[in-house]
Amino acid sequence: MDIQAVQGDITAQEVDAVVNAANQALGGCATGDAKATPGFQLPARWIIHAVGPRWRGGDKGEADLLASCYRRSLEVADELGVTSVAYPAISTGIYGYPSEDAAQIAVATLRSTPTEVELVRLVAFDEATHRLYKQLLEKPLRS
Repeated sequence: MDIQAVQGDITAQEVDAVVNAANQALGGCATGDAKATPGFQLPARWIIHAVGPRWRGGDKGEADLLASCYRRSLEVADELGVTSVAYPAISTGIYGYPSEDAAQIAVATLRSTPTEVELVRLVAFDEATHRLYKQLLEKPLRS
């Protein structure tokens, strides 16, 4: 899988699916889970809604739940048969997850999750997050 880091507007990404950092709506989507809806007016055919954890200090299972968002959204992407997915920095906004920790979890989980997805684009809203993604992606995979 090719993982890219870009800065910009996730809603403008021309990929098969975009991930939306969602709340626990959509008929009961639990934290750490993901569900798909059509892309509506977006360039993407699908929106995968992933419910990230709220930051509560780091000792309430937040890391496992955040990793689960990335794994589950890739599983949903595979079920949909998509080959390209764009991700925001899940849980780092109003949910308060520290950006550096969240970026490390995102990159490590995406790299280690088996999938048919060929392209993942990590879309950063700001330069600091974009820089974090780029630094992490430049590091070689650990075996």
